[in-house]
Amino acid sequence: MPITSDEFRAALSKFASGVTVVTTRDAQGRLHGITVTAFASVSLEPPLVLVCIDNATASHYAFHESGMFVVNILKSDQASVSQQFATPFMDKFDGVEFELSDSGVPILAGTLASLVCRITNAVRNGDHTVFFGEIEKAIINSGEPLAYFDGSYQHLSEFRKTD
Repeated sequence: MPITSDEFRAALSKFASGVTVVTTRDAQGRLHGITVTAFASVSLEPPLVLVCIDNATASHYAFHESGMFVVNILKSDQASVSQQFATPFMDKFDGVEFELSDSGVPILAGTLASLVCRITNAVRNGDHTVFFGEIEKAIINSGEPLAYFDGSYQHLSEFRKTD
């Protein structure tokens, strides 16, 4: 018998992950973004990543329409940005600095890195769709990553040993 969704969430909360905000733009030009921890590299040649988007999220259709997305890897001081993009039914971009890529998708300012991706495949499985994206542009900055572990935001610097 499979485990319950609560048991699954509890188990996955023990896996530390980085925090991203994945952004896109729909066919009408409206901007969309959601907080995503289900992000991974797939291939070096060509450079591919994947993100998993809940089929029930209001932004799900926009990813299909756009054909593009940006993975914005958050810095340790951007927990409030993560929370804002995780909150349903609000203007996600209110007060958040961003610019549009050449393809018209939003790139958040102040991130650790941003990867502009063209969708190469989308696979619906269970209650999520896995979007595969080929990286067309990478913006890389210095800083510390925002992490998520055991239901709360963490800062990796707190775990480093000091001599």
